[in-house]
Amino acid sequence: MEGVILFAILIFTIALSIPIGITLGLSTAISMALTSNIPMEMLAQKAVTGLDSFPLLAIPFFILAGALMCNGGISRRLVNFADALVGFITGGLAMVTVLACMFFAAISGSGPATVSAIGSFMIPSMVDRKYDPSFAAAISAAAGTIGVIIPPSIPFVIYSIVAQCSIGDMFIAGIVPGIIIGLALMTVCYFTAKKNNYSYVSKPPTLKHVWETFKEAIWALFVPVIILGGIYGGIFTPTEAAVVAVAYSIFVGKFIYKELDFKTLYECFRQAALINGATEFMIGLSMAFGAYLAMAQIPAHIAAWMHTMTGSPMLLLLEINIFLLIIGCFVDNIAAVIILTPILLPVVKAIGIDPIHFGLIITVNLACGFISPPYGINLFVATAISGVSIEKISKAILPSFIVMVLCLMLFTYYPPLTMGLLHLMGK
Repeated sequence: MEGVILFAILIFTIALSIPIGITLGLSTAISMALTSNIPMEMLAQKAVTGLDSFPLLAIPFFILAGALMCNGGISRRLVNFADALVGFITGGLAMVTVLACMFFAAISGSGPATVSAIGSFMIPSMVDRKYDPSFAAAISAAAGTIGVIIPPSIPFVIYSIVAQCSIGDMFIAGIVPGIIIGLALMTVCYFTAKKNNYSYVSKPPTLKHVWETFKEAIWALFVPVIILGGIYGGIFTPTEAAVVAVAYSIFVGKFIYKELDFKTLYECFRQAALINGATEFMIGLSMAFGAYLAMAQIPAHIAAWMHTMTGSPMLLLLEINIFLLIIGCFVDNIAAVIILTPILLPVVKAIGIDPIHFGLIITVNLACGFISPPYGINLFVATAISGVSIEKISKAILPSFIVMVLCLMLFTYYPPLTMGLLHLMGK
């Protein structure tokens, strides 16, 4: 009964477009008042103590680092280097977009930030080369999803905190799937360009040109090396790595590329503070939400119900994937991770799924939501840059969406793609 009331209130308040943080707190408070003897003080206590976490500091610093890199000349140099590597292939300019998003994903940790940073350069460039504007916007939006899969990833940090698992292990688990999705999207670029006869540079670049663009981009390419190398080398924690990324971004943008002024710095700090305030508010109340779920044994009841629907672990995972793909169409990635992890994690643990593997599954599922109407935040960013309607972009993005779902199924049912690198590292 507690679960029915809780989720009815949750769904109703979300439908009213009430902010997710308030929705979580409101549904928890009303359910507690109606169905349990749990003191109401628990809500405030869990919300406050849930934020008393050192790893949570990684979130504002990664958000700030992404903003600084976007405005400090880093994204443009990554695009130039990617162009030198794959720009001469059929569909090369679209592939440049994907590859540049992969590079930027290893810096920013955010899907919309990746679309904004790379799409602002690449969408106009593709249109100039006679690419269809809808496809140019669509491939930029699709490639932006890699921003939350290749580490560092803000949703990975949030999932790890909610699921109480290692942030470093989650980062490692995202490397191979992120590369696979990138290669799959490049394949879409190739066949789409072949079909539509999009122009491309027929002459491969010289080694000298590749070297020059590499030298220009080397300061940007050092960022993931410093962040990931420092974490896995035991030099600093993921939170400390985020702080290092901020300091490095300011140094490179201000003194190396000389594109960061004090006005831009202020704007970056302001944006990071606003985004972090909303995120931390959601996380705090999600801790109270999760605590109430555990006290009322709601996840256990859901797990039992799902097992009665199907006794097969493979079918259960399929049901969860379909459910998450639908949720991703309507709910923000971070909010969905916060709400659904305490509910679904006990269910998948019961059938032997590793929490790290499930973290990758839930993140890729919800990343697909970035390019799924009606929510599809990457679609909104792409349409703002390109001026193409969301309806046209949604149609053009269908092949990329299908490829991403196929990749999701591969990751779901073949865990070595997610866990293999971890096992090689002795984790």
